[in-house]
Amino acid sequence: MATSASASLSKAVKQQYMELPQGDKVQAMYIWIDGTGEGLRCKTRTLDSEPKSIEDLPEWNFDGSSTYQSEGSNSDMYLIPAAMFRDPFRKDPNKLVLCEVLKYNRKPTETNLRLTCKKVMDMVVDQHPWFGMEQEYTILGTDGHPFGWPSNGFPGPQGPYYCGVGADKAYGRDIVEAHYRACLYAGVQICGTNAEVMPAQWEFQVGPCEGIDMGDHLWVARFILHRVCEDFGVVTSFDPKPIPGNWNGAGCHTNFSTKEMREDGGLKAIEDSIERLAKRHSYHIRAYDPKGGLDNARRLTGRHETSNIHEFSAGVANRGASIRIPRNVGQEKKGYFEDRRPSANCDPYSVTEALIRTCLLNEEGDEPADY
Repeated sequence: MATSASASLSKAVKQQYMELPQGDKVQAMYIWIDGTGEGLRCKTRTLDSEPKSIEDLPEWNFDGSSTYQSEGSNSDMYLIPAAMFRDPFRKDPNKLVLCEVLKYNRKPTETNLRLTCKKVMDMVVDQHPWFGMEQEYTILGTDGHPFGWPSNGFPGPQGPYYCGVGADKAYGRDIVEAHYRACLYAGVQICGTNAEVMPAQWEFQVGPCEGIDMGDHLWVARFILHRVCEDFGVVTSFDPKPIPGNWNGAGCHTNFSTKEMREDGGLKAIEDSIERLAKRHSYHIRAYDPKGGLDNARRLTGRHETSNIHEFSAGVANRGASIRIPRNVGQEKKGYFEDRRPSANCDPYSVTEALIRTCLLNEEGDEPADY
């Protein structure tokens, strides 16, 4: 099993230093999305006292020419603090700070999708949109081979691994447990986890989150997962189809509801939303992975519990549909629906914004409206 060299360094020696007092100073790790729209970057600065809110955090900058975000001749980019969490690696009073990125002219970078998402969320704040996202991922060795798989072969076929127990069924549970506890410590709204259908594939769920919080919490949960895997010397992949062939892909199923949908008779509002989604399938497919649908084309084949990327479908308890209405929602005539199309590497800001635009702002056509 290929693991990183740094994972073999003595963690006990490191711990001696981590236990040293830090006085009144606070370490704040600034986190941002790079120019790929998928990768995360981070760096740390010292603050003189513990920040109590986002307003207490200074803006910062970085070299965008090294993160695929600018050319070297004009490379300064601004980091604008957007959300703050407790740091589960350095512990209190240290912080994780999720940032938006602005260019030299204070305009958002191409992969800063938070800005427009926030604008759209603010337009529907009275409808209290709730989201829950189910983040699937695959644990890989540093050589790109799935964790625990035979070095030159495949494990037994899918079947025993989903929610599996035992060393021959659950590959890498230590990482899952460490990530779960770290998210709870940080204040991320993580609400569950399970082993997935393909061995070395897992899922965690974040939510319910209202509005912009969904994107903030999922991105920070992803960052924490990358860091936990780094400590264990392995890699986490959000690729929607990491292993070709008869193996499940990885998605980020998105559950959505509004105040109206959650109240008695809300099924009517759910059905109205699904009707609007049916007319805007291609727009959503473009919004649901960072390559405008190309990544998802490898996953949404109509097999392995997915719908076909070219067709829109909806059904009660149907995991082969684009939109699934949970059985209890059909029975109680209120609740939420699940959009099964977003890929594991989607940008949650893009996904949640698209749902609001189509379902609540009643947009039509292949392009988003400009407000």
